[in-house]
Amino acid sequence: MATNASPKFRDPDFHPEYHHPDLNKIPHDGLHFWQFMIAGSIAGIVEHTAMFPIDTLKTQMQARSCSSPSVNLRQALRSVLTHEGPTGLYRGIAAMSLGAGPAHAVYFSVYELCKKFFSSRNPNSHNPVVHAVSGVFATIASDAVFTPMDVVKQRLQLRNSPYKGVVDCVKRVLREEGFRAFYASYKTTVLMNAPYTAVHFATYEATKRALTEVSRESANEELVIVHATAGAAAGALAAAVTTPLDVVKTQLQCQGVCGCDRYSSSSTWDVIRTIVRKDGYGGLIRGWIPRMLFHAPAAAICWSTYEASKNFFQKLNTSKMHS
Repeated sequence: MATNASPKFRDPDFHPEYHHPDLNKIPHDGLHFWQFMIAGSIAGIVEHTAMFPIDTLKTQMQARSCSSPSVNLRQALRSVLTHEGPTGLYRGIAAMSLGAGPAHAVYFSVYELCKKFFSSRNPNSHNPVVHAVSGVFATIASDAVFTPMDVVKQRLQLRNSPYKGVVDCVKRVLREEGFRAFYASYKTTVLMNAPYTAVHFATYEATKRALTEVSRESANEELVIVHATAGAAAGALAAAVTTPLDVVKTQLQCQGVCGCDRYSSSSTWDVIRTIVRKDGYGGLIRGWIPRMLFHAPAAAICWSTYEASKNFFQKLNTSKMHS
């Protein structure tokens, strides 16, 4: 979930001048800070809701204990539909909604602020280093918000989950494992999302520029297609590269539940060594197909929705200026 958020393809040296006094309080792209947050929140909820069934299958594949046989995507889908029905694909979606909205609001707003700061107040410059660094800061902040609800979501997604719902899961985890259980995977999550963001940004920028060069004259008309295609390529590649860390994150979040292994340490390297010893190196790439199937369209959906929300607020601000 990371790309250049500029709403139009434009010359990097083109900076429109605004002379309305209220715009002194408005950051780049003509949006208020709170509008970035709302746009990001909408994008996050739409993205995760649309792709939630795939995320459920990924979680069940990755959380298998050493005593459970490995399953492929088709077997995981058949298992869920057979034992729980179609609704089983959406267990934990309430926890996702509670976490994804605020987390994406934080992600996009921090990203926009950092991009403006690190680019010397020229947020529309095409500097991949600035984009990557801004994305890393945004990731650290948003993961701190999302990780607790991600723990709840993944435990509810497990087959034969012992929890009745979000509230029951939160209460039981607090009572049985303590507050630290909600952040047992935080370091691994940040360690995973930092390179994910860097790969995502680099791939997105390169793909977007290549697509824009193909048809520069109609770049504005093809904006949605370009964002979707570049986002899908970036999401798929970044997801594939960071799958081993995602497996570690899932196992840390689901440890001790439904037969999943429990670890004495939350150290990423300790978990990796345990997985390799019991399942071989193949255990580190469990769920890589559904992870790619999730992140490719998810990135396209997320950024298309984010841009659409931003455009709505831009038109709203413009209409207020001229009213």
